[in-house]
Amino acid sequence: MADAIAFDFTCQQLEERTSLDRLEARGTVRLALKQAGLEVRTVTPDQMGVVLERVLPAELQARGVDGHESVCAEIGRGLTELSVEADGDSPEAVFERLGGR
Repeated sequence: MADAIAFDFTCQQLEERTSLDRLEARGTVRLALKQAGLEVRTVTPDQMGVVLERVLPAELQARGVDGHESVCAEIGRGLTELSVEADGDSPEAVFERLGGR
């Protein structure tokens, strides 16, 4: 299964806005998600926004990234603009098809 769009977006933005390379950015975001109890494949933009506020700044600071809080805030603003289509295999999509909620 492919990584969630919120994960890919966040990693790409970290690569562009910091000195982290692709592997470092993806590893750092993976660690932050793990600390938050979230998975790379299923993280939503809203969940990633919380990770960007509460977990990722400390991870970036530990890696010597200057302006880590402002970088996270900028990426978080970009997340709100992501258009995410419902994943056909998500529990919410299954229940909608079955006539739930």
